Amino acid sequence: MNDQKNTILAIALSALVLIGWQYFIATPQMEKQKREQAAQQQAEQGPKPNAGQPSQPVQPGSAPPSIEQKTAGQPGQTVTRDAAIAASQRVAIQTPNILGSINLKGGRIDDIKLVRFRETVDPNSPPIVLLSPSGAPEPFYAELGWVADANTKTKLPNADTVWTQAGSGALGVNAPVTLTWNNGEGLEFRRTISVDDKYLFTLKDEVNNKGSGPVTLYPFALVSRHGTPHTLGYYVLHEGPIGVLGDNGLQEKNYKDIDDKKEFPFANTKGWLGFTDKYWAAVLIPDPNDNLLKASFDGGTIGTTKTYQADYVRDAQTIAPGATGSTSTRLFAGAKEVAVVNEYEKNLQLDRFDRLIDWGWFYFITKPLFTLIDYLYKYFGNFGVAILVVTVIIKLIFFPLANKSYASMAKMKAVQPQMTKLREIYANDKQRQQQELMELYRKEKINPLAGCLPIVIQIPVFFALYKVLFVTIEMRHAPFFGWIHDLAAPDPTNIFNLFGLIPFDPSTVPMVGHFLVLGIWPLIMGVTMWVQMKLNPAPPDPTQAMIFNYMPIIFTFMLASFPAGLVIYWAWNNTLSVLQQSVIMKKNGAKIELFDNIRAVFGKKKTEP
Repeated sequence: MNDQKNTILAIALSALVLIGWQYFIATPQMEKQKREQAAQQQAEQGPKPNAGQPSQPVQPGSAPPSIEQKTAGQPGQTVTRDAAIAASQRVAIQTPNILGSINLKGGRIDDIKLVRFRETVDPNSPPIVLLSPSGAPEPFYAELGWVADANTKTKLPNADTVWTQAGSGALGVNAPVTLTWNNGEGLEFRRTISVDDKYLFTLKDEVNNKGSGPVTLYPFALVSRHGTPHTLGYYVLHEGPIGVLGDNGLQEKNYKDIDDKKEFPFANTKGWLGFTDKYWAAVLIPDPNDNLLKASFDGGTIGTTKTYQADYVRDAQTIAPGATGSTSTRLFAGAKEVAVVNEYEKNLQLDRFDRLIDWGWFYFITKPLFTLIDYLYKYFGNFGVAILVVTVIIKLIFFPLANKSYASMAKMKAVQPQMTKLREIYANDKQRQQQELMELYRKEKINPLAGCLPIVIQIPVFFALYKVLFVTIEMRHAPFFGWIHDLAAPDPTNIFNLFGLIPFDPSTVPMVGHFLVLGIWPLIMGVTMWVQMKLNPAPPDPTQAMIFNYMPIIFTFMLASFPAGLVIYWAWNNTLSVLQQSVIMKKNGAKIELFDNIRAVFGKKKTEP
């Protein structure tokens, strides 16, 4: 009965692994491929009409005002990004990490390219585009300003306001720019923008009241996206609205949440909020010393185009005649480099800003693991080598536990003849058989579950390494040796087209394409896993033996679509496990049956006379 239970459990676990792989890995990749194909077809067909102009603050009719999305102007034609940028006057942005411009119309930051990061591993490929202006195919921009009560008819700058640059020159490190605008009614607006050598903008807005009466205004800031962004769709990765908002804590919404609910308001809070992609983000960072009257994630439509917005409104400022009101905010718009994000969190004393990187539930393992890998990378100069060294370190940490486990397995092999004899004697009395076996385990101090421990203890480390490879930009386009030019991407080779000799992509085959992706490193991993399993005798139960024989094949195909760095780790870990287990078994007097078991697989079966 116990053997039957073990068989059923093994089958259930195998089925669970396959279903999980299909749900979390294969299906999202298939959907991603479909989206990419649809986007390519749309690009080939040419531009489509844009439903309207970007969102802008309005006067909603009650204090404090909210920031709503509103169509400005008539729907127009979407043009190329370059054409949309050229259509307005701009102030250039030039830093070691960013190239772009500030739109004088609306005073928006809507043109950001990350020059140190490229679309592909080719260093001559185009740089990553983060922010784009209204009128471009995928508008994504930051805007700030002032709003007033609905019954106040004060003329304020909006999305159509054309600002004037005071002086000349590009925005750069230690080279701020100033924009000005006069409403003609006694209010002079002044905006000073500065940027550091990474990805942080500081924006200060001032209002000089030269009129005869006081004016009450509410500072606001927003980050807006038009069109539902393309996301990878992985369960283990958050992409979309994100923020830490006071007592509400970490907020991670997806675009469908906003489509369904339209708005997620957070009142009387402090924090930061914006949008994150896998490697890039644009988030607002209000002054921690100021109160936020209201923050929110919300959505709407401009024509048929969905829009998404992260915004906040601060407490009102009443500006007396002759006085000046001011407000400031910061905008992070760049790559989510771990050291940079950590530095901003520390220097600006931001609450959990490091969670802008999706370290996951096990961040207490994932983040230290990255720190160790990054330290070794700086020493060896190769992330792949760093992963190999980390694997050795992990093996050393868990050596006492693994040593005890393998020693118990060796003892079990030593008493294998006695176990076989007990099964024969009590073949018709399974309960007595189990009692005698347990007595034998107790007498010989054997843990029958010891063989599972080496696998169980590495599961959290495996998952943490998967997260590190998957979410950290430092791993993006990080080469190893040979044909591995990106440890964060799957092995690019494929046995089904003879590793590139046949000009054919097997992954495009309908229905089964995702199962026809099998590179060299996944094959190496499968062989090392098979060798590790052959180090132990085959289970006496034929069904269990069949399952264990197929496990290396199943895992080989499963891990074929995983990041190459993770597959290399697994293969190296298997190799170390084989060496470690062999030494421990020999030390405990157990016969190493590796070569005998391998010969049994490939040798001819003896026929009965």
